[in-house]
Amino acid sequence: MTDRRLAVETWESLFRAQHEVFEELQQDFAGTAVQQPEYDVLLTVMRAPNHTARLREITMNMLISQPSVSRLVDRMVSRGLVTKAPDPDDGRGSLVTATEKGAHEFRQVAVQHGKSIAARMSVLTSDELRTLNALTQKLRRL
Repeated sequence: MTDRRLAVETWESLFRAQHEVFEELQQDFAGTAVQQPEYDVLLTVMRAPNHTARLREITMNMLISQPSVSRLVDRMVSRGLVTKAPDPDDGRGSLVTATEKGAHEFRQVAVQHGKSIAARMSVLTSDELRTLNALTQKLRRL
């Protein structure tokens, strides 16, 4: 049986570490054309084949509600960062595709953001990073 006190203490430490790292990495988006939530959308889209992802896939990767993701994507459409079209395989779904402008803006931020993440995580060894990755994956599967 898991030690309850240790579990709570570890959860609080994990939560605080995530919050502090997230706050620090938010600085990467100051003064850029793409803000963090838009970056998250573009990250999912840019990783997908043909830079096109289903709206429901984007929603699964975000920590906000489906209606909020839909509004965010609609704002991104109006800014020319992505396009949105009906999904021919799902009458209720939509396909979101990065535009040239969106892909360019994503890449501009991604370079610095990747450097910041690597620098912040450099306090851990490669073995520790692999262990942390395995542990967080295990927690996500519960």
